[in-house]
Amino acid sequence: MTHHAPDASVDPVYDVSTAQDLDYYGVFDDLPEADRLWWARAREFTSGLETRMAQHWEHAEYPVDLVRKAGGLGLLTDGVDVSAASMETLSPMAAGLVNMETSRADGSLGTALAVQGGLALRTLAYFGSADQKAEHLTKLATAETLGSFALTEPAHGSDSVSLSTTARLVGDEDSGYYVLNGAKKWIGNGASGGLTFTWARVAGGVHDGNVRCFLVDQDTRGYRAEVIQGKASLRAIHQALIQYEDVEVPAHAVLPGSKTFKDASKVLFATRLGVAWSAVGHASALVEAALSYSKQREQFSRPLASFQLVQERLTWMVSELTSMQLHVRQVTERDMAGTLTGPQASLAKYHNTRKARAIAQVARDMLGGNGILLKNKVPRHMADIEAIHTYEGTESVQSLIIGRDLTGYSAFA
Repeated sequence: MTHHAPDASVDPVYDVSTAQDLDYYGVFDDLPEADRLWWARAREFTSGLETRMAQHWEHAEYPVDLVRKAGGLGLLTDGVDVSAASMETLSPMAAGLVNMETSRADGSLGTALAVQGGLALRTLAYFGSADQKAEHLTKLATAETLGSFALTEPAHGSDSVSLSTTARLVGDEDSGYYVLNGAKKWIGNGASGGLTFTWARVAGGVHDGNVRCFLVDQDTRGYRAEVIQGKASLRAIHQALIQYEDVEVPAHAVLPGSKTFKDASKVLFATRLGVAWSAVGHASALVEAALSYSKQREQFSRPLASFQLVQERLTWMVSELTSMQLHVRQVTERDMAGTLTGPQASLAKYHNTRKARAIAQVARDMLGGNGILLKNKVPRHMADIEAIHTYEGTESVQSLIIGRDLTGYSAFA
């Protein structure tokens, strides 16, 4: 028996993936050429990956080869100073644009960028010794070595300052060693066979009670990590549950620049702005999909785009997207000027992930039944936005940071 592909007239195929660069106010019109070139490089890297990433997302497969390809193109450095690796350092604006474009293509790829560059590479660059940087900086920047940032624990998410993973000092701080015990959860690249930047509370020595960061090779005895199964979001990147059972690391495994929990917060502050840019990428993809679909899909013998209600919804989505673009442009300008505050970065994330969620709901509704098909892009972005809305600080935590800045009162429990 001969089987034929379905007639397109029976089951039409819609192009909802073509980039349209919706920028109603021309927020990005005057970008420096160097930043625009990085944006174009990210666009070229992600071009044509739609079908492949949909399949990876559906089957929960992590395309490490694409992460390494991005590393070879210099796209994973997230504005971190990588001059020591003989690589070009992206401006904060270029880093944001790369994050936005990568997330527009796929949320898991955008998160891989955030984990590898925004968290792991940044931690080494901020707090590592000269020897640690010489050994690992280039390999992390290019993704030859996959890196992870292990802060969140099974029982301590938003309350990460209360982390219970310990690093007990045996001997002295120059020639002794540390024994790590505890657990971490939701750690991107944590089961990749690479390096884990592990934040733990020190027991013993002059840093007793303080939280410091330890460079742990994932092949170290006692380090056990398993990929978390059953995720409904960011399915094309692996995140791990890690257990440390008497993991011994030498004294020189501690990153000397890490002294207290405030140093972990410094990394999170830097990446919070990246999440706001990522939300713009997701929202752009959703608005593009809804607009494209409305022009191609016909109902009642007319394109959906010709109906008043559809035009009103498209107008609302573009207005929200424009607001998001203005937020990231403004806060990134402040970042480059050295005037960006922590609460301002929190407001950008708070605003943009909320807006992205709302846009996702409308976009899904506009595609009707086709809006639940992975091949039509919208449900993947809708699900992935739920993750970025939570990580790097939940909506509730961001609101408390902003509220404390506004009122002078801390409402943290």
